[in-house]
Amino acid sequence: MGRAARTEFLVFGRPLIEEPEIAEVVASLRSGWVGTGPKVQRFERMLEEYVGVAHVRCLASCTAALILGMKVLGLGPGDEVIVPAMTFVASANAVEHTGATPVFVDSEPATGLIDLDAAEAAASERTKAIMPVHLAGYPVDLDRLNGLRDRTGLRVVEDAAHALGASWRDQRIGSHGNLAAFSFYVTKNVTTIEGGALATDDGEVAAEVERLGLHGLSLGAWQRFSDVGFRHYEVVEPGFKFNMTDVQAAVGIHQLPRLDGWIKRRAELWKRYDELLADLPLLTPPPPDERAGHARHLYRIAVAPDAPMKRDELLDFMTSRKIGVGVHYRGVHLHPYYRTRYRIDPASLPVATGLSGATLSLPLGPAVTDDDQLDVVEALRDALTR
Repeated sequence: MGRAARTEFLVFGRPLIEEPEIAEVVASLRSGWVGTGPKVQRFERMLEEYVGVAHVRCLASCTAALILGMKVLGLGPGDEVIVPAMTFVASANAVEHTGATPVFVDSEPATGLIDLDAAEAAASERTKAIMPVHLAGYPVDLDRLNGLRDRTGLRVVEDAAHALGASWRDQRIGSHGNLAAFSFYVTKNVTTIEGGALATDDGEVAAEVERLGLHGLSLGAWQRFSDVGFRHYEVVEPGFKFNMTDVQAAVGIHQLPRLDGWIKRRAELWKRYDELLADLPLLTPPPPDERAGHARHLYRIAVAPDAPMKRDELLDFMTSRKIGVGVHYRGVHLHPYYRTRYRIDPASLPVATGLSGATLSLPLGPAVTDDDQLDVVEALRDALTR
């Protein structure tokens, strides 16, 4: 006898917002200080301690962090940046917004992570940087990546949007000597609703990111209008409106201390998915490298070629059963802008192209109950064992 039909839609990536965050947001609203101020600074210090890095600067998004990180490194027109084809379009968009050119490379078949052999082969005299993506919270091999960096002189800007809480050799992602950009979007392991951050051990980089993130002002509003007295600002380079607000940080400062516990819960759900889906025509995620601490951000499966239902049909079926699912991702090279602008033949990136048509992500996170997970599995079983 099957389970009762769901009456409420299971929202994919639903965040767990608890009373302390709500109270902190209300306190910010009542304080009259809702822009960038002391709570953003508090959240930055908490992130520095958690990641194990000298400097973190919070911004409006991970995309903003990627853009400013590359700009501070001096990347611009005439430069190339190696980017995995299997990523969210924000990775490539950030390169475009600096004026540099993204060069797309293929993925490892099992993990979907950037193929570092292909990345090294793609480097030219114009290539100045590489943007590895820790896809789904699975860290890229940082031994190989940093070896490539040290041999070639390429700058590394890690897209760690999925990887807060992940580690390599027991050292947090973001503390391996590169710039690293994090996301606090609503679906991420820690949310500030919208928001991001850049991590670096270079104080000059951090200071420049902070300036460029708020119009290029030498002093933010907190420094200008606090009770130490009014001070004038100066602009030596035009910046952007990329700042995080105290209202956003109010959520993050209560989310971050729960992150490690939430990753443990994600790991429990992950293991249970592995067990419950083992007999279905699906490819489940590979176990992480023994050197890697997985952030368990996305549980990505791939529909086997002999399955009775194609991926897009399965997406529609799951939605009809009131279960939200995601696609991570349709490769950047398949989107019209990039396919046309760079004249990319999808067959030249076969792994990323294949994953683009086969993968979907299942609900995962601390807001997902055991019963929710059973509903997901039953729907998959009904779809794939016809």
